[in-house]
Amino acid sequence: MRNIKLTIAYDGTGYHGFQAQKGTGLLTIQEALERVLGILTKEQVTVIGSGRTDAGVHAWGQVVNFHSKTRIPAERLPLAANSLLPPSIVVRKAEDVPPDFHARFDAVSKTYCYTIYNDRIMLPFWRNYAYHVPVALDTVQMKKACAYLEGRHDFSAFCASGTAVKNYVRTIESFRITQEGCLLKFAVTGDGFLYNMVRIMVGTVLDVGKNKLRPEDIPEILKAQNRVAAGTTLPPQGLCLMNVEYPPHFGKSHLDRGREV
Repeated sequence: MRNIKLTIAYDGTGYHGFQAQKGTGLLTIQEALERVLGILTKEQVTVIGSGRTDAGVHAWGQVVNFHSKTRIPAERLPLAANSLLPPSIVVRKAEDVPPDFHARFDAVSKTYCYTIYNDRIMLPFWRNYAYHVPVALDTVQMKKACAYLEGRHDFSAFCASGTAVKNYVRTIESFRITQEGCLLKFAVTGDGFLYNMVRIMVGTVLDVGKNKLRPEDIPEILKAQNRVAAGTTLPPQGLCLMNVEYPPHFGKSHLDRGREV
């Protein structure tokens, strides 16, 4: 039995997130992948994702793994899968990994990018990939706000309701803003993310850019540990999972993989 790791990219527009919702008739990335891999391997395939992305959220570097007895070489899997997948989903890379590799529990960090289109009029080409903000933003103050969110904190104030997690502490390794013309890109790297955490973080920093909050308010929002204290949850289309990092050795015991990512 092989353990195969796939790196995939997808346009989340029109999908009800990554996770399968069997019996609902809703289209998801996981179900589309499992159907195609089942055809290729002639097996019932279960895909394990590095994490769930919500409806409308995109990915450039989502990672999944599945177990199979297939003899298809790993280097041939991307072309074979892409010939059957819808054009909105692409397998970028396939590789054999150790039997105990787990796409979710072995992940040590993830990077998300949220894109804002900052101009009075938004071009239609970006409507599914960026959030439109037509007013001027103070990027200097926004960058200061981002710095306050770096480090290890309790991010209860930046977690949407409806989650069952018990531990809200996460480490944000970096939170950076870059500008390319009208596009503002917020790149966030951390060891794990709560439900809607990135969209709330960017929404809060956006309030700083609109002079509704000061950068110095961020520590107080973190201290409050209350969702009401933070900013708006931005819509999903601006968010993209860019990369998932793993340690060079995947041989950890499953007993050591208890933390939520």
